[in-house]
Amino acid sequence: MIFETHTIKTPLVDYIESIFYHSGFKPDHSIERVVPTGHLFIIMALDGFTYHTFNKETLQPNGTYCDVWVSGMHKNYLSISAHQDAEMLVIQFKTKGAYPFLKIPIHELNDKVIPAQDVFGNEILELRKMVLKAKGSAMKFGLVEKWLLCRFEGHKSAPSELVAILEQLRSQPISESKEIVASFTNSQKHLIHEFKKYFGLTPKVFHRVFRFNQIVSQIQNKEPLKWTDIAYEFGYSDQSHFIREFKEFSGFNPQEFIKADFHRDEPNFFPLDRHG
Repeated sequence: MIFETHTIKTPLVDYIESIFYHSGFKPDHSIERVVPTGHLFIIMALDGFTYHTFNKETLQPNGTYCDVWVSGMHKNYLSISAHQDAEMLVIQFKTKGAYPFLKIPIHELNDKVIPAQDVFGNEILELRKMVLKAKGSAMKFGLVEKWLLCRFEGHKSAPSELVAILEQLRSQPISESKEIVASFTNSQKHLIHEFKKYFGLTPKVFHRVFRFNQIVSQIQNKEPLKWTDIAYEFGYSDQSHFIREFKEFSGFNPQEFIKADFHRDEPNFFPLDRHG
């Protein structure tokens, strides 16, 4: 398998988390669960395959995607295709970073996976054609970087006061939520409106998503695990509250998660039909 990442330079580095390319992917499963991370993605398939999202309960396809699509901010887990010999180029925006490129309120894409041309028009399909023809990942990355720079409107970046609150939500315990929100100089209603416009989700949901990802990162490759200690450490009111929220974001209760060895997998992608 080939997996390469692009070195992102100013000004894009302040808005783009990563740009990566992979080919020759050979998973041991055909469906994987993706948990919310607080990022928006542009996913460009270069392999000609048709991809799906799946119903949470039945795992029957409920969405079909090809060529290039956008995955918005998600509050819950998502089940997606995993193909043999997949080839993709992916743009992962920072939590604060998508609005200057998309130019629509980010919340309009919440919990959605949609064809990228619905957001960017035919230009994104033309970009994909050029990326397909380009020889080598460096040339592919260069085309994507040039397109992003053409789309970028720096004056539409989120106000620094909003970004500061977002970073506090990422770094501070959830017990500090009220104080963080109260530090905003305008009303809470205005803060929620601005968060949804620039970032997608509300401050409260972001704080919960960030906390969940911290937990998944902490338990990765660790055992034994004491769930009561983790629930207490991360500010849950009790263990049942922790279990309920863990299942909301991952689709599994903590014991199921460990039994399936998901704490040994990639922190945000979990195979549902391993060897399937």
